[in-house]
Amino acid sequence: MDFAYSARVEELRTRLQAFMDAHVQPTDVQWRAEVEAGRYPMTLIDGLKAKARAEGLWNLFLPALKADEPGTRLSNLEYAPLAEIMGRIYWSSEVFNCNAPDTGNMEILHMFATPEQRERWLVPLMNGEIRSCVGITEPGVASSDPTNLQTTIIRDGDDYIVTGRKWWTTGALHPNVKFCIVMGLSDLAEDADPHKRHSMIIVPMDAKGVTVMRNLPLLNHHSPEGHTETDFDAVRVPAANMLGEEGAGFALAQARLGPGRIHHCMRSIGQCEVALELMVERALERKAFNRNLSDYANVQDWIAEGRMEIDQARLLCLRAAWMMDTHGNKAARTEVSAIKVVATRLQTKIADRAMQVFGAAGLSNDTPLAFIYSWGRALRFIDGPDEVHLRAVARAEIKKRQGANRSTMAEQGVRVPYEKPAAS
Repeated sequence: MDFAYSARVEELRTRLQAFMDAHVQPTDVQWRAEVEAGRYPMTLIDGLKAKARAEGLWNLFLPALKADEPGTRLSNLEYAPLAEIMGRIYWSSEVFNCNAPDTGNMEILHMFATPEQRERWLVPLMNGEIRSCVGITEPGVASSDPTNLQTTIIRDGDDYIVTGRKWWTTGALHPNVKFCIVMGLSDLAEDADPHKRHSMIIVPMDAKGVTVMRNLPLLNHHSPEGHTETDFDAVRVPAANMLGEEGAGFALAQARLGPGRIHHCMRSIGQCEVALELMVERALERKAFNRNLSDYANVQDWIAEGRMEIDQARLLCLRAAWMMDTHGNKAARTEVSAIKVVATRLQTKIADRAMQVFGAAGLSNDTPLAFIYSWGRALRFIDGPDEVHLRAVARAEIKKRQGANRSTMAEQGVRVPYEKPAAS
Protein backbone atom coordinates (compact mmCIF):
# COMPACT_ATOMS: atom_id res chain seq x y z
CA MET A 1 0.00 0.00 0.00
CA ASP A 2 1.46 3.30 -1.11
CA PHE A 3 -0.76 6.31 -0.41
CA ALA A 4 1.65 8.95 -1.69
CA TYR A 5 -0.08 11.26 -4.17
CA SER A 6 1.16 10.74 -7.72
CA ALA A 7 2.40 13.63 -9.84
CA ARG A 8 -0.94 13.54 -11.68
CA VAL A 9 -2.93 13.81 -8.46
CA GLU A 10 -0.71 16.57 -7.10
CA GLU A 11 -1.27 18.53 -10.31
CA LEU A 12 -5.05 18.07 -10.03
CA ARG A 13 -4.99 19.04 -6.35
CA THR A 14 -3.13 22.23 -7.20
CA ARG A 15 -5.57 23.11 -9.98
CA LEU A 16 -8.62 22.27 -7.91
CA GLN A 17 -7.41 24.26 -4.89
CA ALA A 18 -6.64 27.22 -7.15
CA PHE A 19 -10.15 27.02 -8.61
CA MET A 20 -11.67 26.88 -5.12
CA ASP A 21 -9.62 29.88 -4.00
CA ALA A 22 -10.35 31.96 -7.10
CA HIS A 23 -13.98 31.11 -7.82
CA VAL A 24 -15.76 29.16 -5.07
CA GLN A 25 -14.59 30.69 -1.79
CA PRO A 26 -15.24 34.29 -2.96
CA THR A 27 -18.83 33.39 -3.92
CA ASP A 28 -19.70 31.53 -0.73
CA VAL A 29 -21.27 34.66 0.80
CA GLN A 30 -23.39 35.18 -2.31
CA TRP A 31 -24.46 31.53 -2.30
CA ARG A 32 -25.57 31.76 1.33
CA ALA A 33 -27.36 35.08 0.79
CA GLU A 34 -29.43 33.68 -2.07
CA VAL A 35 -30.29 30.55 -0.12
CA GLU A 36 -31.34 32.58 2.92
CA ALA A 37 -33.60 34.61 0.61
CA GLY A 38 -35.30 31.38 -0.48
CA ARG A 39 -33.68 31.08 -3.91
CA TYR A 40 -31.46 28.29 -5.15
CA PRO A 41 -28.49 30.13 -6.72
CA MET A 42 -28.67 28.51 -10.16
CA THR A 43 -27.08 31.41 -12.05
CA LEU A 44 -24.07 31.27 -9.75
CA ILE A 45 -23.83 27.47 -9.90
CA ASP A 46 -24.22 27.28 -13.69
CA GLY A 47 -21.46 29.85 -14.22
CA LEU A 48 -19.07 27.97 -11.96
CA LYS A 49 -19.94 24.64 -13.59
CA ALA A 50 -19.07 26.02 -17.01
CA LYS A 51 -15.70 27.25 -15.71
CA ALA A 52 -14.92 23.96 -13.96
CA ARG A 53 -15.72 21.87 -17.01
CA ALA A 54 -13.65 24.15 -19.22
CA GLU A 55 -10.70 23.63 -16.86
CA GLY A 56 -11.05 19.83 -16.92
CA LEU A 57 -12.30 19.60 -13.33
CA TRP A 58 -15.39 17.54 -14.15
CA ASN A 59 -16.77 14.07 -13.29
CA LEU A 60 -13.68 13.13 -11.30
CA PHE A 61 -15.35 10.41 -9.22
CA LEU A 62 -15.99 7.59 -11.72
CA PRO A 63 -13.21 4.96 -12.05
CA ALA A 64 -15.06 3.31 -14.96
CA LEU A 65 -15.44 6.54 -16.97
CA LYS A 66 -15.09 5.82 -20.68
CA ALA A 67 -12.82 7.69 -23.06
CA ASP A 68 -15.77 9.20 -24.94
CA GLU A 69 -17.54 10.41 -21.76
CA PRO A 70 -17.09 13.88 -20.24
CA GLY A 71 -14.68 14.11 -17.34
CA THR A 72 -11.41 12.70 -16.01
CA ARG A 73 -11.14 9.04 -15.07
CA LEU A 74 -9.58 8.58 -11.63
CA SER A 75 -9.33 5.69 -9.22
CA ASN A 76 -10.99 5.95 -5.81
CA LEU A 77 -7.56 6.49 -4.26
CA GLU A 78 -6.80 9.31 -6.69
CA TYR A 79 -10.19 10.93 -6.14
CA ALA A 80 -10.00 10.94 -2.32
CA PRO A 81 -7.80 14.05 -1.84
CA LEU A 82 -9.84 15.95 -4.44
CA ALA A 83 -13.13 15.13 -2.73
CA GLU A 84 -11.59 16.30 0.53
CA ILE A 85 -10.87 19.70 -1.02
CA MET A 86 -14.42 19.95 -2.37
CA GLY A 87 -15.81 18.96 1.01
CA ARG A 88 -14.37 22.07 2.64
CA ILE A 89 -17.27 24.08 1.16
CA TYR A 90 -20.15 21.67 1.26
CA TRP A 91 -22.06 22.98 -1.78
CA SER A 92 -19.03 23.08 -4.06
CA SER A 93 -19.19 19.45 -5.25
CA GLU A 94 -22.05 20.38 -7.58
CA VAL A 95 -19.71 22.79 -9.36
CA PHE A 96 -17.58 19.83 -10.48
CA ASN A 97 -20.54 17.46 -11.09
CA CYS A 98 -19.29 15.36 -8.19
CA ASN A 99 -22.23 15.83 -5.82
CA ALA A 100 -24.44 13.30 -4.07
CA PRO A 101 -26.86 11.78 -4.82
CA ASP A 102 -26.07 12.31 -8.52
CA THR A 103 -22.71 10.54 -8.25
CA GLY A 104 -24.36 7.39 -6.90
CA ASN A 105 -27.06 7.54 -9.54
CA MET A 106 -24.47 8.01 -12.28
CA GLU A 107 -22.57 5.00 -10.92
CA ILE A 108 -25.63 2.77 -11.05
CA LEU A 109 -26.79 4.03 -14.45
CA HIS A 110 -23.28 3.63 -15.79
CA MET A 111 -23.34 -0.03 -14.79
CA PHE A 112 -26.94 -1.05 -15.48
CA ALA A 113 -28.72 1.44 -17.76
CA THR A 114 -30.14 0.28 -21.09
CA PRO A 115 -29.08 2.28 -24.15
CA GLU A 116 -32.38 4.19 -23.99
CA GLN A 117 -32.01 4.92 -20.25
CA ARG A 118 -28.45 5.99 -20.82
CA GLU A 119 -29.41 8.48 -23.53
CA ARG A 120 -32.37 9.95 -21.67
CA TRP A 121 -31.04 10.08 -18.12
CA LEU A 122 -27.31 9.34 -17.82
CA VAL A 123 -25.96 11.54 -20.62
CA PRO A 124 -27.63 14.78 -19.39
CA LEU A 125 -26.69 13.87 -15.80
CA MET A 126 -23.02 13.45 -16.75
CA ASN A 127 -23.18 16.74 -18.65
CA GLY A 128 -24.52 18.50 -15.55
CA GLU A 129 -27.70 19.53 -17.37
CA ILE A 130 -30.07 17.87 -14.90
CA ARG A 131 -30.10 16.67 -11.29
CA SER A 132 -31.56 13.54 -9.71
CA CYS A 133 -32.57 12.04 -6.38
CA VAL A 134 -32.98 8.58 -4.87
CA GLY A 135 -35.92 7.17 -2.89
CA ILE A 136 -34.99 4.34 -0.54
CA THR A 137 -35.67 5.34 3.10
CA GLU A 138 -39.29 5.23 4.29
CA PRO A 139 -40.95 6.92 7.29
CA GLY A 140 -43.01 3.92 8.40
CA VAL A 141 -40.31 1.24 8.75
CA ALA A 142 -36.77 0.74 10.03
CA SER A 143 -35.05 1.32 6.69
CA SER A 144 -31.65 0.31 8.04
CA ASP A 145 -32.97 -3.16 7.17
CA PRO A 146 -34.04 -2.62 3.54
CA THR A 147 -36.08 -5.85 3.55
CA ASN A 148 -38.61 -3.78 5.51
CA LEU A 149 -39.31 -1.38 2.62
CA GLN A 150 -43.02 -1.30 1.76
CA THR A 151 -43.26 0.91 -1.34
CA THR A 152 -44.57 -1.28 -4.16
CA ILE A 153 -43.50 -1.47 -7.81
CA ILE A 154 -46.13 -3.66 -9.50
CA ARG A 155 -46.20 -4.67 -13.17
CA ASP A 156 -49.31 -3.64 -15.08
CA GLY A 157 -49.02 -4.46 -18.78
CA ASP A 158 -46.34 -2.27 -20.32
CA ASP A 159 -46.03 -0.20 -17.14
CA TYR A 160 -45.19 -0.43 -13.48
CA ILE A 161 -47.32 1.21 -10.79
CA VAL A 162 -45.26 2.78 -7.98
CA THR A 163 -47.06 3.36 -4.67
CA GLY A 164 -45.56 4.42 -1.36
CA ARG A 165 -43.92 7.20 0.59
CA LYS A 166 -40.21 7.99 0.86
CA TRP A 167 -38.41 10.52 2.98
CA TRP A 168 -35.00 12.15 3.25
CA THR A 169 -35.07 12.29 -0.54
CA THR A 170 -32.07 14.59 -0.97
CA GLY A 171 -32.22 16.95 -3.94
CA ALA A 172 -35.94 16.58 -4.68
CA LEU A 173 -36.43 20.38 -4.55
CA HIS A 174 -33.47 21.26 -6.74
CA PRO A 175 -34.63 23.37 -9.72
CA ASN A 176 -33.03 20.93 -12.17
CA VAL A 177 -34.17 17.62 -10.62
CA LYS A 178 -35.74 15.41 -13.30
CA PHE A 179 -35.94 11.89 -11.92
CA CYS A 180 -35.81 9.74 -8.81
CA ILE A 181 -34.46 6.18 -8.59
CA VAL A 182 -37.03 4.46 -6.37
CA MET A 183 -36.53 1.14 -4.56
CA GLY A 184 -39.58 -0.91 -3.65
CA LEU A 185 -41.28 -4.30 -3.51
CA SER A 186 -41.91 -5.91 -6.88
CA ASP A 187 -42.64 -9.40 -5.49
CA LEU A 188 -45.41 -9.40 -2.88
CA ALA A 189 -45.11 -13.10 -2.01
CA GLU A 190 -44.13 -13.21 1.66
CA ASP A 191 -42.36 -16.56 1.25
CA ALA A 192 -40.08 -15.22 -1.51
CA ASP A 193 -36.36 -14.69 -0.97
CA PRO A 194 -36.31 -11.41 1.04
CA HIS A 195 -33.30 -10.19 -0.93
CA LYS A 196 -34.95 -10.77 -4.31
CA ARG A 197 -38.31 -9.09 -3.69
CA HIS A 198 -37.20 -5.52 -4.40
CA SER A 199 -36.47 -3.61 -7.59
CA MET A 200 -35.23 -0.17 -8.62
CA ILE A 201 -37.03 1.94 -11.18
CA ILE A 202 -36.55 5.41 -12.68
CA VAL A 203 -39.49 7.68 -11.86
CA PRO A 204 -39.72 11.07 -13.61
CA MET A 205 -40.34 13.77 -11.00
CA ASP A 206 -43.06 15.34 -13.16
CA ALA A 207 -45.01 12.07 -13.42
CA LYS A 208 -48.64 12.17 -12.29
CA GLY A 209 -48.91 11.10 -8.65
CA VAL A 210 -45.47 12.30 -7.53
CA THR A 211 -45.89 14.86 -4.76
CA VAL A 212 -43.19 16.47 -2.62
CA MET A 213 -44.98 16.73 0.73
CA ARG A 214 -42.46 18.75 2.75
CA ASN A 215 -38.82 19.65 3.14
CA LEU A 216 -37.60 18.01 6.32
CA PRO A 217 -35.32 20.17 8.48
CA LEU A 218 -32.06 18.52 9.46
CA LEU A 219 -31.47 19.50 13.10
CA ASN A 220 -33.55 22.61 12.39
CA HIS A 221 -31.59 23.40 9.22
CA HIS A 222 -33.48 23.44 5.91
CA SER A 223 -31.45 22.36 2.90
CA PRO A 224 -32.19 24.53 -0.15
CA GLU A 225 -32.26 21.52 -2.50
CA GLY A 226 -34.37 19.60 -0.01
CA HIS A 227 -34.35 16.48 2.15
CA THR A 228 -37.97 15.81 1.37
CA GLU A 229 -40.84 13.52 2.21
CA THR A 230 -42.17 12.44 -1.17
CA ASP A 231 -45.40 10.60 -1.96
CA PHE A 232 -45.76 8.22 -4.90
CA ASP A 233 -49.52 7.74 -5.40
CA ALA A 234 -50.08 5.02 -8.01
CA VAL A 235 -47.44 6.56 -10.28
CA ARG A 236 -47.52 4.89 -13.70
CA VAL A 237 -44.04 4.41 -15.13
CA PRO A 238 -43.05 2.67 -18.39
CA ALA A 239 -41.65 -0.83 -17.90
CA ALA A 240 -38.61 0.35 -19.86
CA ASN A 241 -37.67 2.44 -16.79
CA MET A 242 -36.84 -0.66 -14.71
CA LEU A 243 -33.17 -0.66 -13.73
CA GLY A 244 -31.56 -4.02 -14.31
CA GLU A 245 -33.75 -7.07 -13.78
CA GLU A 246 -36.89 -7.16 -11.68
CA GLY A 247 -35.95 -8.35 -8.17
CA ALA A 248 -32.35 -7.15 -8.43
CA GLY A 249 -32.86 -4.10 -6.21
CA PHE A 250 -30.53 -5.27 -3.46
CA ALA A 251 -27.66 -5.97 -5.81
CA LEU A 252 -28.10 -2.56 -7.43
CA ALA A 253 -28.31 -0.80 -4.06
CA GLN A 254 -25.04 -2.33 -2.90
CA ALA A 255 -23.33 -1.36 -6.15
CA ARG A 256 -24.54 2.20 -5.61
CA LEU A 257 -23.88 2.59 -1.89
CA GLY A 258 -20.24 1.45 -1.71
CA PRO A 259 -18.73 4.39 -3.60
CA GLY A 260 -21.35 6.78 -2.21
CA ARG A 261 -20.39 5.95 1.36
CA ILE A 262 -16.69 6.53 0.88
CA HIS A 263 -17.31 9.77 -1.06
CA HIS A 264 -19.17 11.11 1.98
CA CYS A 265 -16.17 10.18 4.14
CA MET A 266 -13.72 11.92 1.81
CA ARG A 267 -15.72 15.13 1.98
CA SER A 268 -16.20 14.72 5.72
CA ILE A 269 -12.44 14.79 6.27
CA GLY A 270 -12.32 18.13 4.43
CA GLN A 271 -14.99 19.52 6.75
CA CYS A 272 -13.07 18.26 9.77
CA GLU A 273 -10.02 20.16 8.51
CA VAL A 274 -12.09 23.35 8.24
CA ALA A 275 -13.39 22.94 11.79
CA LEU A 276 -9.88 22.36 13.14
CA GLU A 277 -8.45 25.36 11.27
CA LEU A 278 -11.22 27.62 12.58
CA MET A 279 -10.68 26.35 16.12
CA VAL A 280 -6.94 27.11 15.98
CA GLU A 281 -7.50 30.58 14.52
CA ARG A 282 -10.10 31.39 17.15
CA ALA A 283 -7.85 30.10 19.94
CA LEU A 284 -5.02 32.33 18.74
CA GLU A 285 -7.22 35.44 18.51
CA ARG A 286 -9.57 35.09 21.49
CA LYS A 287 -8.58 36.03 25.03
CA ALA A 288 -10.16 34.94 28.31
CA PHE A 289 -8.83 35.95 31.73
CA ASN A 290 -5.98 37.87 30.06
CA ARG A 291 -4.65 34.86 28.15
CA ASN A 292 -5.15 33.58 24.63
CA LEU A 293 -7.32 30.48 24.52
CA SER A 294 -4.42 28.74 22.78
CA ASP A 295 -2.45 29.02 26.03
CA TYR A 296 -4.84 26.74 27.92
CA ALA A 297 -3.90 23.07 28.16
CA ASN A 298 -7.39 21.74 27.45
CA VAL A 299 -7.61 23.71 24.20
CA GLN A 300 -4.14 22.55 23.21
CA ASP A 301 -5.27 18.97 23.85
CA TRP A 302 -8.30 19.47 21.57
CA ILE A 303 -6.05 20.83 18.83
CA ALA A 304 -3.55 17.98 19.13
CA GLU A 305 -6.23 15.31 19.29
CA GLY A 306 -7.97 16.80 16.26
CA ARG A 307 -4.78 16.75 14.22
CA MET A 308 -4.05 13.13 15.08
CA GLU A 309 -7.63 11.95 14.61
CA ILE A 310 -8.00 13.58 11.18
CA ASP A 311 -4.72 12.06 9.99
CA GLN A 312 -5.81 8.64 11.25
CA ALA A 313 -9.19 8.94 9.53
CA ARG A 314 -7.57 10.04 6.27
CA LEU A 315 -5.27 7.01 6.26
CA LEU A 316 -8.21 4.69 6.94
CA CYS A 317 -10.15 6.35 4.11
CA LEU A 318 -7.24 5.95 1.70
CA ARG A 319 -6.89 2.30 2.70
CA ALA A 320 -10.59 1.68 1.97
CA ALA A 321 -10.23 3.45 -1.39
CA TRP A 322 -7.15 1.38 -2.19
CA MET A 323 -9.04 -1.80 -1.32
CA MET A 324 -11.87 -0.82 -3.66
CA ASP A 325 -9.43 -0.16 -6.48
CA THR A 326 -7.35 -3.31 -6.04
CA HIS A 327 -9.86 -5.90 -4.79
CA GLY A 328 -13.27 -4.51 -5.80
CA ASN A 329 -16.10 -2.77 -3.96
CA LYS A 330 -17.47 -5.99 -2.45
CA ALA A 331 -14.12 -7.04 -0.99
CA ALA A 332 -13.70 -3.58 0.58
CA ARG A 333 -17.09 -3.46 2.30
CA THR A 334 -15.65 -3.93 5.80
CA GLU A 335 -13.10 -1.15 5.28
CA VAL A 336 -15.82 1.13 3.90
CA SER A 337 -18.04 0.40 6.91
CA ALA A 338 -15.15 1.18 9.24
CA ILE A 339 -14.34 4.58 7.74
CA LYS A 340 -18.04 5.42 7.50
CA VAL A 341 -18.27 5.16 11.29
CA VAL A 342 -14.92 6.78 12.05
CA ALA A 343 -15.21 9.81 9.75
CA THR A 344 -18.77 10.76 10.65
CA ARG A 345 -18.24 10.42 14.39
CA LEU A 346 -15.07 12.47 14.08
CA GLN A 347 -16.87 15.27 12.23
CA THR A 348 -19.28 15.91 15.10
CA LYS A 349 -16.50 15.56 17.69
CA ILE A 350 -14.19 18.12 16.08
CA ALA A 351 -17.02 20.50 15.21
CA ASP A 352 -18.23 20.32 18.81
CA ARG A 353 -14.79 21.25 20.14
CA ALA A 354 -14.51 24.12 17.68
CA MET A 355 -17.95 25.41 18.64
CA GLN A 356 -16.88 25.35 22.28
CA VAL A 357 -13.82 27.46 21.47
CA PHE A 358 -15.96 29.92 19.48
CA GLY A 359 -18.49 30.22 22.26
CA ALA A 360 -22.05 31.24 21.37
CA ALA A 361 -20.92 32.42 17.93
CA GLY A 362 -20.32 28.79 17.03
CA LEU A 363 -24.03 28.09 17.36
CA SER A 364 -24.98 30.66 14.73
CA ASN A 365 -24.66 30.66 10.97
CA ASP A 366 -21.88 33.27 11.19
CA THR A 367 -19.47 30.34 10.97
CA PRO A 368 -19.89 27.02 9.08
CA LEU A 369 -19.50 25.08 12.33
CA ALA A 370 -23.20 24.64 13.06
CA PHE A 371 -23.73 23.15 9.61
CA ILE A 372 -20.62 20.97 9.86
CA TYR A 373 -21.90 19.60 13.17
CA SER A 374 -25.45 19.04 11.89
CA TRP A 375 -24.31 17.38 8.69
CA GLY A 376 -21.83 15.19 10.56
CA ARG A 377 -24.65 14.00 12.82
CA ALA A 378 -26.84 13.29 9.80
CA LEU A 379 -24.04 11.29 8.16
CA ARG A 380 -24.30 8.81 11.01
CA PHE A 381 -27.61 7.75 9.42
CA ILE A 382 -27.03 8.48 5.73
CA ASP A 383 -26.10 5.34 3.75
CA GLY A 384 -26.65 3.22 6.83
CA PRO A 385 -26.53 3.96 10.58
CA ASP A 386 -23.44 3.40 12.70
CA GLU A 387 -24.91 0.25 14.22
CA VAL A 388 -25.24 -1.50 10.85
CA HIS A 389 -21.64 -0.72 9.93
CA LEU A 390 -20.34 -1.72 13.37
CA ARG A 391 -22.19 -5.01 12.97
CA ALA A 392 -20.50 -5.57 9.60
CA VAL A 393 -17.04 -4.89 11.03
CA ALA A 394 -17.68 -7.11 14.05
CA ARG A 395 -18.93 -9.98 11.89
CA ALA A 396 -15.80 -9.80 9.74
CA GLU A 397 -13.57 -9.83 12.82
CA ILE A 398 -15.43 -12.75 14.40
CA LYS A 399 -15.29 -14.72 11.15
CA LYS A 400 -11.51 -14.30 11.04
CA ARG A 401 -11.13 -15.77 14.53
CA GLN A 402 -13.45 -18.66 13.71
CA GLY A 403 -10.98 -19.96 11.12
CA ALA A 404 -9.70 -23.51 11.46
CA ASN A 405 -6.10 -22.39 12.11
CA ARG A 406 -6.79 -20.00 14.95
CA SER A 407 -4.83 -20.48 18.14
CA THR A 408 -6.54 -20.93 21.48
CA MET A 409 -6.14 -18.49 24.35
CA ALA A 410 -4.11 -21.09 26.21
CA GLU A 411 -1.72 -21.39 23.28
CA GLN A 412 -1.26 -17.61 23.39
CA GLY A 413 -0.26 -17.78 27.06
CA VAL A 414 -3.58 -16.68 28.53
CA ARG A 415 -4.31 -18.40 31.85
CA VAL A 416 -7.68 -20.12 31.70
CA PRO A 417 -9.95 -20.32 34.77
CA TYR A 418 -9.35 -23.24 37.16
CA GLU A 419 -11.76 -26.07 36.49
CA LYS A 420 -12.93 -28.11 39.47
CA PRO A 421 -12.22 -31.82 38.99
CA ALA A 422 -15.24 -33.97 38.31
CA ALA A 423 -16.59 -35.83 41.37
CA SER A 424 -15.49 -39.46 41.58
